[in-house]
Amino acid sequence: MFNDQLLAGRRILVTGGGTGLGKGMAAKFLQLGAEVHICGRRKIVCDETATELMGEYGGRVVSHGVDIRNALAVDEMIEQIWAGGPLTDLINNAAGNFVSRTQDLSPRGFDAVANIVMHGTFYVTHAVGRRWIAGKHPGNVVSITVTWVRNGSPFVVPSAMSKSAIHAMTMSLAAEWGRYGIRLNTIAPGEIPTEGMSKRLNPNDQPGARTIARNPMGRVGKMEELQNLAVFLISGGCDWISGETIAMDGAQALATGGNFYEMREWSDADWQQARDAISAQNEKDRAKRA
Repeated sequence: MFNDQLLAGRRILVTGGGTGLGKGMAAKFLQLGAEVHICGRRKIVCDETATELMGEYGGRVVSHGVDIRNALAVDEMIEQIWAGGPLTDLINNAAGNFVSRTQDLSPRGFDAVANIVMHGTFYVTHAVGRRWIAGKHPGNVVSITVTWVRNGSPFVVPSAMSKSAIHAMTMSLAAEWGRYGIRLNTIAPGEIPTEGMSKRLNPNDQPGARTIARNPMGRVGKMEELQNLAVFLISGGCDWISGETIAMDGAQALATGGNFYEMREWSDADWQQARDAISAQNEKDRAKRA
């Protein structure tokens, strides 16, 4: 679909690039000739991903360990990257989410999502964008959001609120920064099963089962579809697209609302089972970090 050197000369940062959707997009950018930077809280995971991707595709992947909830740490990482030259593109992918009845949420649970998704995304976008403006460099920002930014979603209120903030940031900065040659867009993908996402959002189901049953096209999304859309948005193929949120979900949001409304039928026992499954996944993740 794309010339194999389409992104030659590009320097792209993918937040949350060590696993899941971020890793998939980073791989595609690398295949197309870009120098790729990935960051995440677990630097060892990003290091392993960088080694894996360079071993498979060649090129250069630079790994950074950073907690994007820390604005100072974000600025230090971006300054370090800029020492080798400006970025050309930013992919805001880092996120966190889990299902919960809102009355069961603690402030800490809310902040666990909002501090990464809303605050962290702004910190990275601001650190990159102000350097682009100061250096008179054009740039692209592509952020991963959700279809719920258009209609909300029960049982994932911290994510719905925080992703809506990214949606608003994208529209606002597209208008404010367009004169500097900076474009911002978002992709709102439907379910593309990854381990962490599936076990925190559909803890009682097999990955993809709910989407397959409800989606108009009867399937989940494919990583290559997300990769191709992300590449197109930064490729220069249509630089007049800015401020847009593009749904990539097989029309599921149009047909069903695309959110977690059906969980209103869960019993207290169902919610307890979900909490137990999410806790088990969190313990598994902590063990990996240890």
